[in-house]
Amino acid sequence: MRRPAPGGGPAARPVREARPGAAGGPPPDPRLPNPRLTGLGTGLFCLAAMFLLGWLDQLLFGASPTVYGVLFLPVCALTALWARDGDVLTAPVVVPIAFAVGLLPVAEGGGGLLGRLMGLVTGLATQAGWLYAGTLAAGVIVLVRRVRWVRRRRRRS
Repeated sequence: MRRPAPGGGPAARPVREARPGAAGGPPPDPRLPNPRLTGLGTGLFCLAAMFLLGWLDQLLFGASPTVYGVLFLPVCALTALWARDGDVLTAPVVVPIAFAVGLLPVAEGGGGLLGRLMGLVTGLATQAGWLYAGTLAAGVIVLVRRVRWVRRRRRRS
């Protein structure tokens, strides 16, 4: 028995072209970056950004923990916004890890590995407010995005 040619026959449906913003909502602004990062890409972006910002903070501001904390908040928001819909739940997990990695250049420590580790633990303890605020911001953005994604999927089916 022969199969019908693809695209021919009554069972074939026309293919619709995907339009920007067709899944609901306005089309994205072409002037603004709108990357969609995988879970691994989200982690790498956040880790690299925080380490670079920690190093720049140490270089330009003399390792100011307040400057580092303020710079942490937009990185958290971007990480949560730029994650793909399927990988969006990785953002609140990655941001605290990135905070600790980026704190390495900022943390004051004596000589040696033990001194640096003690400075890192002290920095994490004293800057916990920034850590919680950034993680909470990423978590709220992720929850809103996830709820909207679930609602869109339910409407389609």
